[in-house]
Amino acid sequence: MDWGTALWDQHDVIEKHTQSGLDLIDRYVKFVKERAEIEQNYAKQLKALCKKFTRRGSKEDQDMNRFSNHQAFQELLCELNECATQRESMAENMNVNICMELNKYLQELKLERKSYLNEVKKIQQNLETSYKQLETSKKRFEKEWKEAEKANLQAEKAEQDPASTKADVDKARIHARQRLDHSDECKNDYAVHLQKYNNEQNRVYHTEIPNIFNKLQQMEEGRIRKLAEGYGLLADTERNTLPSISQSLEKISIYSSSTYEKQDSLSLIEQYKSGLAPPADVEFEDYSQGIRPAVVDNPHHMPKVRIKQLFKKNKQGGTGDKNMAPPSEDFSHLPSDQRKKRLQEKVDELNKELQKETDRSEGLNKMRRVYEQNNQLGDPASLEPQINETTHNINRLRGELSRYQAWLGEAGGVSVQNSNQTSPHYVHASPSFQSPPKLVYSQFHSSFDEDFDEDVPLAQCLALYDFNGAREGEVSMQVGERLSVLDEDMGDGWVRVKKTNGGIGYVPASYIQIN
Repeated sequence: MDWGTALWDQHDVIEKHTQSGLDLIDRYVKFVKERAEIEQNYAKQLKALCKKFTRRGSKEDQDMNRFSNHQAFQELLCELNECATQRESMAENMNVNICMELNKYLQELKLERKSYLNEVKKIQQNLETSYKQLETSKKRFEKEWKEAEKANLQAEKAEQDPASTKADVDKARIHARQRLDHSDECKNDYAVHLQKYNNEQNRVYHTEIPNIFNKLQQMEEGRIRKLAEGYGLLADTERNTLPSISQSLEKISIYSSSTYEKQDSLSLIEQYKSGLAPPADVEFEDYSQGIRPAVVDNPHHMPKVRIKQLFKKNKQGGTGDKNMAPPSEDFSHLPSDQRKKRLQEKVDELNKELQKETDRSEGLNKMRRVYEQNNQLGDPASLEPQINETTHNINRLRGELSRYQAWLGEAGGVSVQNSNQTSPHYVHASPSFQSPPKLVYSQFHSSFDEDFDEDVPLAQCLALYDFNGAREGEVSMQVGERLSVLDEDMGDGWVRVKKTNGGIGYVPASYIQIN
C-alpha cells in the first residue's frame, strides 16, 4: 500500500503530516543547539574553576608543590581542564555534524515538498477549469434544447391553426428546425467536454496525483531515516568523546594513588628542620645564697647557616678562613672531568670573544679604507684609537686562549660531552678523579670543617636506576633507594649524595630524581 493508492483523496492530511515532519526536524535541531550550549557553558565554567584553583607559581606555591598531595591536586585540575576541552570539542561536533547538516537538509525538504504540493494544486486547478467548461456546455445544451422544444411546439400549433397561412407555417417549421440543429450542436459540444473531463479526471486521480503522493511518501520516509541518523549521531558524538574523558578520569584515579603521606612528612622535616635541640631546663637561681645567676645558652638564639650560604660569604670575603687559597685559575682544585669541562667552556668562551673582536677589527679597517678614499665621509685618524684597542684585545685574548688550551691539553684535551648522560643506557657514567671526591671537597672547603661536623642536605632524591660505584669517590645505589643531596650538579653530570647508612659519594645526575 502506498499513499497514491490509499490516500488519493486525502490531500489535506498528507500536507499536514509532511509539515509536522518538517517541524520535528526543526525542533530537534533547536534541541541539539541547546544541548551543545549546555556543554559549552559547563566546559567554560569548569575551565574557570580549574584556573581559579591552579597555583600561579609563587614561591609559596612552589614550596607546596614539593608535596605529593599538592602535586596530585594540580594534576587533577589539569585533567579536569582537559575534560572541559573534550566537552567543548563535543559541543562543536554537535553543531557542525548535526545542526548544520539537518538545517541544510531541512531547507532542501521544504523546497521539494513545496514543488510537489504546487504541482498537485496546479493539477486540481486544471481539473476544476475543465469541469467548469463542462458545466457551461451542459447549460448551453439544456437551454438550446428547451428553445428547440418551444420552437417545435410553436410550429405544430401554427400547423393546427386554421388562421395561419402557409408562409407562417413554413416559417415556424424552419425556425423549429434551426433551433433543433443548434441544440444538436450544443449536445455534441457537451458530449465532447464530458469525455474530455472524464479522461482528464481519470488521469489525475489514477496517475498524476498518485505519483506525486508516492513521491511525497518517499520524501517523508527519507526524512524519517535522516532524522533517525541524527538521533544516532548525537549518541555517537558523545560516545566518541567518552574515551578521552574516561582516560582523563583514569589519570585522576592514578594521581589519587600517587600521594605518599610518609614522603610528604619527611619532605616537610627535611625542608624545615633546624637541627637544634629543645631548650634545656632553666636552672634554679638561689638569690638567698648570693649565687650569681646562671646564664642559659638557648640554642634557638644560635644561628646556624647552611654550608652553601656560608661558602657564599667566604667567597665574597666574609668571616671565613683568611688563609684559605682562592680557587686556581686553571681549575686544578676540581676533579679531572669537572676541570676539563670548565677549561673547555673557558676555551669556547674565549674563541667567541676572539671572533667578535676579529670581526670588529675587520669592520674598522674597512671603514678606515673607505674614509681614506673619500675624506668627506669621515676622518681616518678618528678610528685609530678604536683600532688600537681592538688589536690589544685580540692579542690579550689570544694569549689567554693559548694558556687555557695548554691547560686543557694537560687535563686530557677532550671536552666533556653530556648529551648521552641523560639516557639510562649510558655506560661510561664514571668521572675520573685524580683524588677521591671526599678529599677534594675537604681540601677546598677546609674552613668549614672547623665549624660543622657534617654536611647539611640540600634536598632529597630517588634512585631511578641501579649504579655500581666502582671508582674512588663514587657510591653505589639501588633503584628506588632514597638519598640526601649534598652538592648539586656543577655542570659535569654528577651529584654528591649521602646514603641512609652514612655513605657519601658521587652518582650520575641522570640516574636520580630530585624532589
